[in-house]
Amino acid sequence: MGSHRRTAPSSGSDRSATVALGLLSAAATALAAVPAAATPHDVTRAEVDRLYREAEKATEAYNEADERADGLRRQIATAQDGIARQQARVNTMRESLGSLAGAQYRSGGLDPALALLLSDDPEDYLEKASVLDRITVHQAAELRRLRGALRSLAQDRAEAAGKLGALEKSRKAVAAHKRTVERKLTEARRLLASLPAGERAAWDRATRSARADLLGPSGPSGAPASARAAAAVAAARSALGRPYVWGAEGPSAFDCSGLTQWSYAQAGVALPRTSQAQRYAGRRIPLSEARPGDLVVYRSDASHVGMYMGNGQVIHAPHPGAPVRYDPVGMMPVSSVTRV
Repeated sequence: MGSHRRTAPSSGSDRSATVALGLLSAAATALAAVPAAATPHDVTRAEVDRLYREAEKATEAYNEADERADGLRRQIATAQDGIARQQARVNTMRESLGSLAGAQYRSGGLDPALALLLSDDPEDYLEKASVLDRITVHQAAELRRLRGALRSLAQDRAEAAGKLGALEKSRKAVAAHKRTVERKLTEARRLLASLPAGERAAWDRATRSARADLLGPSGPSGAPASARAAAAVAAARSALGRPYVWGAEGPSAFDCSGLTQWSYAQAGVALPRTSQAQRYAGRRIPLSEARPGDLVVYRSDASHVGMYMGNGQVIHAPHPGAPVRYDPVGMMPVSSVTRV
């Protein structure tokens, strides 16, 4: 006789197990959709990037303060030369007036009318008196000129003192920016050294490969926009492989704006020292119209600059440890393009 098995009714514990299984399945699906947390190496590389950006910004501030200090030194030297010449002129005028005053003192003991009455030769006296009168008029004019020269001398000295004060402030700013740069670069080097060799190589590749297609498959090439741009391009190419040194202006080492300034100097063009000022050193153009020799300025704070070389490439001095090299023009956000 066949046996008949009866299905047992579901217990409360079975239902709970089913619900729990469903929740675990849903949680597993959600976790699969969430990206993995950043690895310590990713965090370290991002921190190195940040430190290099901040160091480059501080480097440009250092360059600006140093350029201002150099300008003030030249102004002070010119002012001091002018003050020395003005002082010599004042001394000469004082000597001349002193001689006239001495002559008047020696001959001025008598009233003019009495001197005329007692003179053996009245006509000779009148002639001398006329000369003396002209001398007195001349003396008064000399006194006015002396007073003017003294006022001018005092003003020049006050301006020179003001420039010396500004120079001292600029020197302090240079020193402060220098300390900031060195602190950030030291920390960046320490973090880079903590990465395995493979991670350091990956970080370097990442800094070079971003958005290489920004201008299209090959980007515009064409000829430089002018003969001076062509000369600057040739100079920049000659600097390939030279080291990055912050604050350096060439020819053996460069920072980013030092490279572009030096390259255009070889073409007879004087560019400002900082990347912030270089973006205004010519005519702004769209990136799509860039030609070799144009300056490509990066980031919203314009803290980096390179020279466009055609085919979607720039030459620039990237950061410490990396020599002057070619990189894709879109390696970081482009702020503006300037045609010098």
